[in-house]
Amino acid sequence: MIMPRGQELMMPVNPLFIALTIVVALALNMLPWGGWVWMPDWLLLVLAFWGVHQSGKVGMGIGFFLGLSMDVHQSALLGQHALSYVLLMFACRQASRRVLWFNVLIQAMYMAPLFVMAHAVEVVVRMVAGGIFPGPWVLIAPLIEALLWPVASWILLAPQRRPPDRDSNRPL
Repeated sequence: MIMPRGQELMMPVNPLFIALTIVVALALNMLPWGGWVWMPDWLLLVLAFWGVHQSGKVGMGIGFFLGLSMDVHQSALLGQHALSYVLLMFACRQASRRVLWFNVLIQAMYMAPLFVMAHAVEVVVRMVAGGIFPGPWVLIAPLIEALLWPVASWILLAPQRRPPDRDSNRPL
């Protein structure tokens, strides 16, 4: 793939770093936030990021497994988060080649509808199962996630920006 003009060449991502960031996001989701509906879904944000940047390594199977673990943790309808995460990972995989051509702010605008879709799936599944509508505050979480996209990109791409080892036989 030809790199966009002005974009730096990055080092390969370490799979252990991907796993660590997913575990940290899962732990942030499991903290007792007091039932705030507008709180961003940290795991959703990290899964979307890795779904766009490393769609071959983080896919729908990981999203399904982590969604089931969130359902069990929140005592939600089994499959509610799993369906949401799987649909998000599918959409991220489909959009990854397009999204990576843009800068981080345009990527955030591109990801905002995907975050809204993921949260809408959770709400619809909850309401079909007999739950109550959480209120208009549920619309704030996807917007916060879209605003956090540049911060997440900066943090999660930081280890890949390290300078390569200098070698006298290699011009890079």
